[in-house]
Amino acid sequence: MSEALAGRYANAFVEILFSPNPPLSPEQAVTELRAFDSMVESAPDLHHILNSPAVSRVRKRGVIAKLAEQSGLSITVRNFLYVVIDRGRTSLLPVLREKVETFIDARRGVARAVVATAAALNDEQKASISAELSRVTGKQVQCEFHWDPALLGGVVARIGSTVYDGSVRGKLTALKSRLTA
Repeated sequence: MSEALAGRYANAFVEILFSPNPPLSPEQAVTELRAFDSMVESAPDLHHILNSPAVSRVRKRGVIAKLAEQSGLSITVRNFLYVVIDRGRTSLLPVLREKVETFIDARRGVARAVVATAAALNDEQKASISAELSRVTGKQVQCEFHWDPALLGGVVARIGSTVYDGSVRGKLTALKSRLTA
């Protein structure tokens, strides 16, 4: 439920960012939201204030105003945060930035992939995997690579909820399933 609700707020914000005369670029909005997330994550008291029902919305707005002034948040991002506070949805703040980034990527035809490999890859291998995932998905894929020795060999790529398993571990698991069936 909270994911869907966060999606609605994020989608409305992205609509503003892609309007004919946007108040700021999508990249700038993401940068500012990341900075805000970092501030909240690094200050437990701030996290508590924003999520506490005992703190009034007026005080929460005041906290956002001070943070925006100190960190240089744009009026657009500040107003977006005000809307979230005014609607009593501050619990969605951790998910909102991710949703905004996902919707911006979707508008631009970009997909993000998390790729686990059994061994460290060189730049040529990383580019090859990125190119193949782009070909398969029909989107420009930006990969985040991780090393996972448990794979034994091969690659596992996750794009959204889709998993492409080309690992030795995955093939052994599939073989085991077929043999025991």
